Amino acid sequence: MHDIRGLPMTAASSEAVAAFDHVTAGYLGFRADVGDRLKAALAIDPECPLLQCTRGYFTLLLSARRMVGRAREALAAARSAAATHGVTPREAAHLAALEAWCAGDAEQALRHWDHILAEHPRDVLALKLGHFWHFYLGRSRAMLDAVARALPAWDESVPGHGYVKGLHAFGLEECGDYAAAEQAGRGAVEINPADVWAIHAVAHVLEMQDRPDEGIAWIKSREADLPGINNFRFHVWWHRCLFHLERGEYDPVLDLYDREVRAESTGDYLDICNAASLLWRLEDLGVRVGGRWAELAGQSAHRIDDHMLVFSDAHFMMALAGGGNIEDARRMLDSARSYARTTGETEARVMGEVGAAVCEAVLAHREGRFGRVVELLTPVRDRIIDIGGSHAQRDLFDKLLISACLADGRGRQARELLAERLRQRPGNRWAQRALAKAA
Repeated sequence: MHDIRGLPMTAASSEAVAAFDHVTAGYLGFRADVGDRLKAALAIDPECPLLQCTRGYFTLLLSARRMVGRAREALAAARSAAATHGVTPREAAHLAALEAWCAGDAEQALRHWDHILAEHPRDVLALKLGHFWHFYLGRSRAMLDAVARALPAWDESVPGHGYVKGLHAFGLEECGDYAAAEQAGRGAVEINPADVWAIHAVAHVLEMQDRPDEGIAWIKSREADLPGINNFRFHVWWHRCLFHLERGEYDPVLDLYDREVRAESTGDYLDICNAASLLWRLEDLGVRVGGRWAELAGQSAHRIDDHMLVFSDAHFMMALAGGGNIEDARRMLDSARSYARTTGETEARVMGEVGAAVCEAVLAHREGRFGRVVELLTPVRDRIIDIGGSHAQRDLFDKLLISACLADGRGRQARELLAERLRQRPGNRWAQRALAKAA
């Protein structure tokens, strides 16, 4: 059998292969029904190794420690199917990547996906999963290069070409090539108006170039394409909130927070990251957010010992501290330090080198120990990229440090940090206001 992009695949029927292609398309498009697509595909061919492997991948993409056991079950099912029916070398590499990810070894998983792409650059599953992990390890150049290496094998005749263009756009943006990123992102949306990753790549360009009017207009123009998108649509609304914040429009942010960003009280890591970072930004600007922290803290209390992504851990800590759950926040800090001593897990190393300091700084800031925040973040600020996330998302921690410098009377250090920021973003209104405070 061969999938829609011509890759050999072990499956019971052409119907099973078509179902796998349908699942992949749903994953690329962030479709809300992708889980149902996978269930339907597995009902057609429960012994398809790559489908079982994909089930494991999707389970781990939830980034919840409690789901690792289910991912291992999918891996066992995939290996059993492989032993019975055989697999291609590409499929065997996918199984090895899943095994590495289950063990927390993202580095090894990335090596397997890179090996797959060297031989099969149209393996969009390997491409997008690699994109995910390069992103959450803060490796912008690797994220861009992986797509760039595969691009010559893609053109308009290959199904999913537009989605790969969208991946390329985001990699370009994170590497600072804003003109090319905007062109690629808008081009991807022209191919597929519902490509929410490309929509968000353009939003990132407009954010990094401090073009809030255009940013709001861009997202408004794409609203009709958001129905049917999974919870990633909340992140698109998060971007619109950032544009309103830049314009000093706080009531629309609170309204969008309640209606869109936090329309559902979920424990999903990205949903909590969106919400916590917005509430912190609002309070930093002097806006009262009422009891909104309490709901986030309640959800984050269930994630204290997760440690699947250091990036999300820092936001769970922010939610706990913001909600006044100081005892839980301290328990999470102890748990983070303990996790940092874990061997074999990629994120444990990141936690030990950078993440624990960031988490402690978040708590110290909430407790008003601003000097401690400066002591913690100054030595690691050039390494915060290692916790992953985008430049726009990690900007929160730059602001945290500057805010602490101002609150602790360290005007000179604040001015130096703001000078760096304004060199990169001369039109940034937050930096201009902060510089006035520092003066």
